[in-house]
Amino acid sequence: MNKDIMIIVEGPQGVGKTTVTNYLREHIAAADLYRLSGIKDRTERGKEKIKLKYDKLLDYMENCSDINMIFDRTFFSNEVYSRLGFQKYDFKDVYDDLLKRLDNIENVKNYDIYFMVLYLEDEKLYHSRIKRGKHQYQKFEAESSINQQREYLKMADEVEQNTKNIKVIRFANDTEEIFEENIKKYFGKYFK
Repeated sequence: MNKDIMIIVEGPQGVGKTTVTNYLREHIAAADLYRLSGIKDRTERGKEKIKLKYDKLLDYMENCSDINMIFDRTFFSNEVYSRLGFQKYDFKDVYDDLLKRLDNIENVKNYDIYFMVLYLEDEKLYHSRIKRGKHQYQKFEAESSINQQREYLKMADEVEQNTKNIKVIRFANDTEEIFEENIKKYFGKYFK
């Protein structure tokens, strides 16, 4: 019996999450793509709102079957933003509970769970990549993306050390030339 797959793609602005998640959605059969963002309220009240949002998301994930799920951001982003002081609250207690719960979904359903952190080996690339012509929820700056990248990579180490069922992938997304080859290396066995 084939396992269902959950792929959570995380990383800073400008690293290529949209490109990666769209590619995975197009190549993995029966895959739903969820593009999540945080909430505007960055106060303690916002913490309760975002906790409820992710509790409900995990309820949903636990009750799905026969579907592959790809997430462009989840609660990992909230924890990174909290660590970097973008929010007025400490998210660690909620993050720890959500991570434990995600790690145990494997025991409830038959999933392969991946936490994929995208990063740029050449951090200078952020200076050109974050220039966007569309509406922006917040101002994107290269230094912010670089700080986020470093925090996501630390988080990848922590997830790898502290979970048993979540497979961690650190995916350097510097060049388009080897993008397809690299992504097939990790997920080709799930492609249609």
